[in-house]
This record gives sequence, C-alpha cells and structure tokens, in this order.
Amino acid sequence: EYSATDPAILADLGISKVMTMTSTYDHRVIQGAESGAFLASVHELLLGGNDFYDEIYRDLRIPYEPVRWAKDRHRLALGDTGNDERVAREAAVLQMINAYRVRGHLLADLDPLDYHVRRHRELDPQYYGLTLWDLDREFICGGLCGRQVSRLRDILDTVRETYCGKLAAEYMHIQDPEQKKWLQDRMEPSRNKQTLDGATKRRILMKLNDAEAFEKFLHTKYVGHKRFSLEGAETLIPMLDHLFNESAADGVVEGVIGMAHRGRLNVLANILGKSYEKIFHEFEGDVDPNSTQGSGDVKYHLGADGAHQTPSGELMKLSLASNPSHLEAVNPIVEGMVRAKQKLINDRNRSLVLPVLLHGDAAFAGQGVVAETLNLSQLRGYRTGGTIHIVINNQIGFTTGPESARSSEYATDVAKMVQAPIFHVNGDDPEACVRAVKLAYDFRQQFHKDVVIDLICYRRHGHNEGDEPSLTQPKMYKLIKEHRSVRKIYTEQLLRKADIGPEEAEQWLDQFQSKLQDAFDRTKEETAPPSANDPLWTDEELTGYQKQDSPDTSITADALQKIGAALTTTPSDFNPHPKLKPVLNKRKAMMDGTEPLDWAFAELTAFGALLLDGFRVRLSGQDSGRGTFSSRHALLFDNATGRGYTPLNALVSESTQTPVADPVVVDNALSQETNEPVAEASFAVYDSLLSEYGVLGFEYGYSVADPGALVMWEAQ
Repeated sequence: EYSATDPAILADLGISKVMTMTSTYDHRVIQGAESGAFLASVHELLLGGNDFYDEIYRDLRIPYEPVRWAKDRHRLALGDTGNDERVAREAAVLQMINAYRVRGHLLADLDPLDYHVRRHRELDPQYYGLTLWDLDREFICGGLCGRQVSRLRDILDTVRETYCGKLAAEYMHIQDPEQKKWLQDRMEPSRNKQTLDGATKRRILMKLNDAEAFEKFLHTKYVGHKRFSLEGAETLIPMLDHLFNESAADGVVEGVIGMAHRGRLNVLANILGKSYEKIFHEFEGDVDPNSTQGSGDVKYHLGADGAHQTPSGELMKLSLASNPSHLEAVNPIVEGMVRAKQKLINDRNRSLVLPVLLHGDAAFAGQGVVAETLNLSQLRGYRTGGTIHIVINNQIGFTTGPESARSSEYATDVAKMVQAPIFHVNGDDPEACVRAVKLAYDFRQQFHKDVVIDLICYRRHGHNEGDEPSLTQPKMYKLIKEHRSVRKIYTEQLLRKADIGPEEAEQWLDQFQSKLQDAFDRTKEETAPPSANDPLWTDEELTGYQKQDSPDTSITADALQKIGAALTTTPSDFNPHPKLKPVLNKRKAMMDGTEPLDWAFAELTAFGALLLDGFRVRLSGQDSGRGTFSSRHALLFDNATGRGYTPLNALVSESTQTPVADPVVVDNALSQETNEPVAEASFAVYDSLLSEYGVLGFEYGYSVADPGALVMWEAQ
C-alpha cells in the first residue's frame, strides 16, 4: 500500500519493509511450543542478539559496527518543543564525518597477514544517536563530495570506503585548510579508488613478476647467502615504477633514492637497471675495488646511477646513494645531494629533482636522524621541495615486535610533527599502493612538502636468509608460511576480472626467469673483475701523490681590493645596525693595510677568493651567519626591516644586491630562498637547526653532489 509513496516520506515516517516468517511444525521434529520458541530465537538473532551480526561482520572482514535494532527518535526532532533536538542531530552527522576523516584509519584493512576487527566508538553512528531508521533520511553533510545534503546511508558509504579500506589516510593534523581540502577533493569523490586502464594493470603485474622472480632466482642460486630479500614487500617495485613514470611525464629530470639493505638488490635490478651480471658477480665475491674497506655485506651498501624508462620510452636519471650499516644515516645525505642538484640546474621551484627515501618501520620510529631530517624539510637553507618517504613496514624490527619498538600507534607518527600527510596501505593490494603513490607525488608537487606512505607488508624470511624468525615470532611466521605472494594474489584478481589470460601471466614469469638464467650463465663464463682485496692506490700512485707540491694559494692585491670593497659596502637603502658600523670601518682599515687582518676578515677573504675563481661556497651551522662570538658577520641584517644581505655575493653579480627576506618573513617563498644565483659562483651562509648528526649528513651529501663547491658545516 506504500508502493507509490514518496521515498522521502517513507524515510521521514520510518516505514520499513516487513518480513514475515512462520513455522509449520511437525511434532516428530518440533512441538508447537518449541516452534514458537524457535521463532523467538530467530527474532532475537535478527535484532542482533548473541553477537549474531558481529560474528558475520568478523567472518566477512567488515570493519564497521553492525546496524543494531533501536527505536526511532526522529519524531522527537520534529516535535513542537523546539528545534534543539533536530539541530543536535544535524550537528552529530557533521561530527561523525569529521571523526571518520580523523580516525577512519583505525578501522582500515591494512594487515595482509591477519585481519583484525578494530572498533572505535566515535566511528559508530549509534554513538551520535543515529539509528537504522535514519539511513535513508537526508542530513547536512557540509560539502562532502560537493554536496550540502545527502542521505545518511550515502554519507556512511562515502566516508567508510574512503578512509576504512585498504588505503587509509591521516591528514587532519595538517593546519593548512587548503592542503586538507585538496586531499579531500581527491579522495572522497573517488572513495580513494583509482580506475586503472589495462596497460597500467599489466605493468603492475609485470613489475610484481620481475620482483618475485628476481628474489626466487637468487634464493635458488645462492642458497645460504644474505640478500635481505624484498619478499613480502614486492609491491614496492611497481610503486617506485609508477612514481617515476608519473615524475618523468611531469618533467622531473632526476630522482635520488636513499634506502637501507632490505630490498636494495631488487631496487638496483628492477628500478635502476643495474645489470644482473654485476649483481651476480658481487655474490661471487667480486666487488669493485674502489669500494674500499668492503666486507661480505658491501653489495648492500654500494651506490649506483641508472635510468628509469617509462612505458612511453622517456628516460629519467636515477641515483641510489651509498649508505653505511647504520640505519637511516643516508636520509640527510640524500637531501643534501638533491639540494645541490637542484641548484646546479637552476631548479628554483624544487620540482625537477625528486628525493625518495625508503625506510624500515622500526628504524623510522626509533632512529633520531629521521626526526632530524624531517625537521630540515621546511628550513630555508635545506628545503628540497618535499620528499616521498616509503616505509617498508614488515611489522617487525629484526626480532622486535611493534609493541616493543615504539610507543606510538604507527611507526610513521613522527612525521606528524612536520604536518606531512600519511597514507597507510595494505601491501597485498597493488592498485591501492599505486593510488597512494599518485596521491603522494601530486601533493608533493603541489605543496612542496614531505609525504609518507606506510606500506604495511611482511618479511617472508628472517632478518637475513640465514636467520630463523619463528624462534621469536612463531604465530606470525606460521601465517607467512601459509600466505600466498602478492603476485599470485594480484594475478588471480586480474584473471577473475578477465583483465588478462592465464597463458599471458605465466608467459611473463617464464620470460623473466629465462632472462635471469641467461645473465647467470654469462656471469659464469666471464672473467671475474679485479678482486676486492686490490688496494685503492698502487705504490707508484701513492708515492707520486705524496711528492706533489702544495698549490699556490696566494691572491693578488687587486683581488684583495675587490673582496674588501664587497665586505665593507652595503646598498644605499640598507640600514646596518649601529654596532656594525665600527666593524665595517675596521675592515676598511684592514683592506688598506692600516690594521692587521683578524680571523673573520681573513676567512671571508678566502671565501671571496674562491668566488672570484668561479667556485661556490656554502657554510652552515648554528649561528654561522653572525658567528657564535659575533665575529664573522657574513650575513648582515637591516636594522629597520630585519632583511638580510650577504656582502660577498656582490662579487658574483650586481643582480644579487637585493636583500632577501628573513626566513620568518619569507615563508615558503621557494623562489626567494636566498640571494645567491643558482649554479654560478656564489656564497650561501645559513643558520642551521640545533642538530649535528642530521645537518652534518646533509652538508656531506651536498658536497658529494656538487664537487665544484666548498661545503662547510660549523659545529657550535
């Protein structure tokens, strides 16, 4: 009788469909009274008694609270006693939407090994007084997916699928409304799903094939060798592949990668294109003699240069920084390398050279250099335009579980201090992982900030292939032993959807294994490279080096006059501090020879001489601009405006005379970071953060990437 009624009226009145169940009893099986009791039990179950729906939700891996029977409170909101109840319900829906944006990740299906039912009261509609009768009623939703009003059912579907699936986001700790809105507009309308074409899906599967075949081949050919396998986290390879495909298409010319040992060989082979022959030679003990002080682990620490080729044939240069055994020490080094490379190609917007750091979960949470490097990310002298961080989250650190490795909910929580968005993603869902990479890269290019991807996966073998992990994690490794690889899971998914045929999938794997075997056979046939025990220097070379005379470091009187003039002259509209005037007058006397040179003037003269010879000079440290004891004054500040001026840069070009703003004044103005010309002779001096390990690593990395610069870090 209600079939022609407006659905909005039905929802408003709370009129629902009715199911009638009867029991015709057979006294040989069930008596009449028992039949009634049976119906009563069914009735109780349908209303949610005895955890009926909870068990179904758990078995079906549905992370939400089941809809429970409750009396409708809607008429209270429509009563004549005022609008307080109605306003409260509308506000409650907005509050619930915000709760999902903030805490929806707590319900997400992120662990590929073991599904955990996780609940949170603030993510249950009943917490806000909403019942099943409200599902088809419309509420104000505050612009969710571009709509001001929507049905509660649609609201719940949107926020749950966006924030509680295989990809979950933490971003509401960001203070900038524009950045939060940007993320919402890209996640909520699509419900954090990405429609991939057939070619992209095939590319993902191909890279999974490459990653798994490489590891299995090494495992077969080099039994007992340490290789710090990527198995369990093979999705990293299609993630990096997609990241560099996007970057190259966007005009990025180079990527610089820093990572520890886990999966390093796989990244070298399948991302940087290092030849299999070289990798196999290293397993045979033949290591480049230039890598001095090498040990059996040296192949996990060597750097490499390579090129990434996109499906369309574009090439993008890639560099993998060398790293020591000490976890995460490479982080600031990569940042320094990127900063130098950006300067050398005049990348003022910091969008053409991309830093990518790969971390372990225990190390990301436990190593202080991670926090130091994050703290560098938005500082004037150290910005690189944002770093893509991917945490290879094995859910274990050697033998230590998360409950013993950190006090925070996630390994990535330290990144919240710089308001970086964090994407947690299930490593067994390659398409969700590619989606996370796309979001991270686009955000980085838009806002020039760090982004973190928490790739939750597992480690199929122990810390290394000679380790027995089940001694300390028997339950986890029982699950791992029974767990199929991500390649198999994704292959089956594509086969079910008819995106590929079974012959095609097997053909790819066979081709790659055949390619590896051919390379292995060639390695056995080739003459081995020089032994790693060969000295770096021959006796003749060492003797010749020791006999070299010291170079002439003197400068001409004319050069001294030019440098002195630059150090003692300020722009006409610049107002030096009154206490600086005697310092500048004394420097004029030093230049004229009427006063002996002091340390600060001699040091600045040396820097100036390098500038005149066409070299770059970079100095950073705590209070290095003024000098700890108010002696250097390499950076002068206008007494009225607080704006800075670097006198030595007058030697480079007249165009550098415009004073730059103080770091506080120039907030995120990337194009005005310094008053130094890019990629030319210049002097840059920065007051650094109160860090030693992190900033020292940054300056070391800078010196590696720019050998034409004198790079100094000054301890306090």
